[in-house]
Amino acid sequence: MSKDFLEGRTALVTGGTRGIGYAIAGALSGAGATVVISGRSEDGVSEAVRRLTTLSVKGAKGKVIGKAADVRASAEVEGLFAWIDRAAGGLDILVNNAGIGLFKSTAELTVEEWQRTLETNLSGAFYCSRAALARFKTRGGGYIVNVGSLAGKDAFAGGAAYNASKFGLTGLTEAMLLDHRYDNVRVTHIMPGSVDTGFSGGSARADWKIAPEDIGEIVLMLLRMPERTLVSRVEVRPSKPRK
Repeated sequence: MSKDFLEGRTALVTGGTRGIGYAIAGALSGAGATVVISGRSEDGVSEAVRRLTTLSVKGAKGKVIGKAADVRASAEVEGLFAWIDRAAGGLDILVNNAGIGLFKSTAELTVEEWQRTLETNLSGAFYCSRAALARFKTRGGGYIVNVGSLAGKDAFAGGAAYNASKFGLTGLTEAMLLDHRYDNVRVTHIMPGSVDTGFSGGSARADWKIAPEDIGEIVLMLLRMPERTLVSRVEVRPSKPRK
């Protein structure tokens, strides 16, 4: 399969301005796709588009565009997808990557923190998937990749809201796969362990962690699979975690 095997296809990556989402957007652009990135900050989106476009000029052929949107708001999600219709002419791939992590004990969590975590990590994925599925009908199918976490199967202390959102994403992903597999829609859940993004508040590089670019390579691997085959779940761990 050629390097530019996604040429002519359009992908949306939510939370695409940094970390895992930015790396996935770069991988998709490098494979020739037109890539749309979204994030809550207009400045953050503009800067990420500028950086990815610079990379594209150096070798990748995919166009990169972006628009700010808060996935917690269904109206903003609908606005984002309507903009994609106009700017890119349709959608073939959705990567639900937008997420936040608030780590407190159940008693310490505020109602606002609980709602913000669930609305971002779970409701946002539903809103975007629902909008994408409506568009896939006119494209003859599509692919949805949900970027979750191993926290979606293994609870940990201090993870009440985060675990709940990621366990919920596991259920949403598996049900959506069953709902739409005969509509030529493939759905995959990527569940990483520790990724070197600073997501948990750390700033120093940690060489033992998964690199964000590795998740980008996994997304490309999934998209390269023949349509007759579906990888429904990918669990990813550091090969040599810190002892």
